[in-house]
Amino acid sequence: MPERGVVPKDEATLGEGFRGTTACRATGISYRQLDYWARTGLVTPSVRAAGGSGTQRLYSFGDVVHLRIVKRLLDAGVSLQQIRRAVDYLKGELRKPLAEVTLISDGRSIFACTSPGEVIDLLARGQGVFGIAVGKVYEELQGTIAELRTAEGDSDEPPSAETGG
Repeated sequence: MPERGVVPKDEATLGEGFRGTTACRATGISYRQLDYWARTGLVTPSVRAAGGSGTQRLYSFGDVVHLRIVKRLLDAGVSLQQIRRAVDYLKGELRKPLAEVTLISDGRSIFACTSPGEVIDLLARGQGVFGIAVGKVYEELQGTIAELRTAEGDSDEPPSAETGG
């Protein structure tokens, strides 16, 4: 059973982690944004945090999904304060896998709907302005990361201890 708010990953396809540059390319954010969000705790790397000069952060697939969600919410005009609350909820309180969630926002609040009925109820009340089907984000990112890895010759794998890299 997956942990709360965590997207299960296909280890054979997605590997052990993604460097910041790959996370940025996959999500459409700048490295500066990624660094800021990591330093402020909005989305932190769960595989490996930066441990000083010369070390790289490694992001899990679930982290990359969170980054893409943050980017989409920002693009829709949602405040960083609201996004931070939504990400905290997705990471800590959500009782379903991310792939089963649709985020709906009215521009002020963000609602995490975990069933089609909740989405319909919310829209029927006139609440929703836009939505993000997280399952679709998950699928899109799988394809994007596979393409990036093919283009980069699978260079995003963490260096092994034997190569000293």
